[in-house]
Amino acid sequence: MENIIGEIHPLLDKEKQEKAKVYEWTGRKIALWGIFLSAIFNLTFYFSGLSSGIANLNFFSSVIIVFIVYMFVYASLQEIIGIPLSYLSGFVIEKKYGFSNQTRGEWFKEHLKSFLVSLVLSLIIFGALIYIFQRFGNLWWLLASCFMVFFSVVISIIFPVWIMPIFHKYEPIEDEGLKDSLCGILEKGGLKIKGFFREDTSRKTTKENAMLAGLGKTKRVILTDNIINNMKADEIRTVLAHEVGHYKRAHMPKMIFTGLFFNLFSFYLLHLTFTALFPKFLSGVRANITLLPMFLMFLSLMDLTFLKILQNALVRLFENQADDEALELTEDPEAFKKAMAGLANRNLSNAYPNFWVKLIYYSHPPIGERLERAEAFNLNSRIQVK
Repeated sequence: MENIIGEIHPLLDKEKQEKAKVYEWTGRKIALWGIFLSAIFNLTFYFSGLSSGIANLNFFSSVIIVFIVYMFVYASLQEIIGIPLSYLSGFVIEKKYGFSNQTRGEWFKEHLKSFLVSLVLSLIIFGALIYIFQRFGNLWWLLASCFMVFFSVVISIIFPVWIMPIFHKYEPIEDEGLKDSLCGILEKGGLKIKGFFREDTSRKTTKENAMLAGLGKTKRVILTDNIINNMKADEIRTVLAHEVGHYKRAHMPKMIFTGLFFNLFSFYLLHLTFTALFPKFLSGVRANITLLPMFLMFLSLMDLTFLKILQNALVRLFENQADDEALELTEDPEAFKKAMAGLANRNLSNAYPNFWVKLIYYSHPPIGERLERAEAFNLNSRIQVK
């Protein structure tokens, strides 16, 4: 929803909204440059012969070792080329707008950890894909789609236990009043969790977040210390109610099903493209390793042109439904509005983006729309009471 006439919700800070637009556009420009550099890197890596040269190294007899060496070189070079933009967006811009609490050294340390975690996950994902290419041939797209869904479920289970603690410290929340308030919402939603945890986000950034992380026995409520410090209990309650709304509407299994559909579609389209353009595709392990940069570039191109738009539209629908559930569960639209507006003001979230920006980039409804949704709920409640 583009705010053409310049009127904004009274809970939003007009000056901060103007600042949010500049902040958003700055980040957007850096991201576009990142996409351009990534494409140039992949094309250069492949057409220079470097990809083929590493994939066909005779120094190692094991193709597994060749693959590990290949991924390390590929990921390291990509990281070196991309780090100036990462530093600009993740440190310089965040400092300029008052979000980052890190020193330069702390930022680089965290960035290195992110790179290493990403490298390990990439080895697992692309190692599995290379195996599937070799083992299942022309049916690789079917098996690869199933694997990606399975892997995403596994990551969701282990994420709060093994991965998140690499980057943050977590302590049980001691505030019994807050926990009791949140427990009431969880019970109304029929949700059981492992516990309530506080994340030490403030040592890195001033931004706020709350989430229901994990699946099954690892499911837990995580609140950043920033959100605990900046929001009142009723506001935190409505934020958590939104997460409970996802559970009530069964959005997780729906996302798994639609994720399988998107994977099947994109991988099959890639199969048709690669068998037409690259005769050596599926001809051998080393040939498939050689083609990885092109595989990633084509996948990114598909994501940019239409897949991300479709996925974002679906997620925005689910987010709207979760907001409806949050308003129903709490019956407190005022707290919801204060929570949303507070997040927009403090995190510099653009509440009224251009329609095309929302269509392409926004996986959540803009704050302006969410505030209007709460106003409509409030109005309907009053009409029903009368």
